[in-house]
Amino acid sequence: MKEFPAVESGEGVATPRIAVILPCYNEAGAIVRTVGDFRRALPSAEIYVFDNNSTDGSRELAAGAGAIVRRVAQQGKGHVVRRMFADVDADIYIMADGDATYEAAAAPKMVAAMLEDNLDMVVGARRSEIEEAYRRGHRFGNWALTSLLKRLFGRSFTDILSGYRVFSRRFVKSFPVLSAGFEIETEISVHALELAMPVSEVVTAYGARPEGSVSKLSTYRDGWRILRTIITLYRIERPILFFGIIAALLALTGLVLAAPLILTYMKTGLVPRFPTAILVTGLMILATLSGMCGLILDTVVRGRREVRRLAYLAFKAPSDFARRD
Repeated sequence: MKEFPAVESGEGVATPRIAVILPCYNEAGAIVRTVGDFRRALPSAEIYVFDNNSTDGSRELAAGAGAIVRRVAQQGKGHVVRRMFADVDADIYIMADGDATYEAAAAPKMVAAMLEDNLDMVVGARRSEIEEAYRRGHRFGNWALTSLLKRLFGRSFTDILSGYRVFSRRFVKSFPVLSAGFEIETEISVHALELAMPVSEVVTAYGARPEGSVSKLSTYRDGWRILRTIITLYRIERPILFFGIIAALLALTGLVLAAPLILTYMKTGLVPRFPTAILVTGLMILATLSGMCGLILDTVVRGRREVRRLAYLAFKAPSDFARRD
């Protein structure tokens, strides 16, 4: 097993405080195995299970397996992640699902990669040879959304929808969780990209759910929600381009409609179609307003990004765990 470095501090030898945080919703068939796998992989870690209104006894099973169980009343994975990040105090956070599909044995390697290179997030990029574990629709959706995110933000991960991630303390405590559902992974990825955080990926195995465990994902419903989240984040984080595109489309439409009017006016000195002329004027006004909105919001976003960056820098680097914040 990979040993993590011990560091001399003013109070003796320090080792990183590691917390495994597991969202859980009706995972009675898998939660005990998940807790056990992470206990074997990381014997010194504290394992938290945040139960999201399970009705199948998952909460009691997790407690019986030795996990620290917390309850989250607001339904949705985003709400659970918000509570996990707010309530748990550690140096390194390992987030996975409670369905026993992620490779717990890879956790020490991911933690070691974080400490070695002072990373703020390590993503467990899923590799599965079992069709039932990672269905074709989900594979295609993941590829499409990953490609779109790369096109919108300039860079991306190979698996933006992976729920298996290792976070530094400064990532967790500077991340304002806004999502409510499964689009939380997209928001996490965009947050890391926007602040230019040092991140990495580690390829991990991805297995099928144990018998009795049922997936809560819907390829089309959740895919649409994630796509909507990407567009919303693009509007918020890249307003000058978002509103610039709208302004360009309005202006182009106005020019196309105005071209015959201009040619007629140059030949006859008359404007034959006043409704079209009025429409063109309105389109150009809207284009100008859209462009100005983009410029103003870009200034606002820049200031907000600077504030988030300063909040992020208020915490120590991952390898500096001997000095508590």
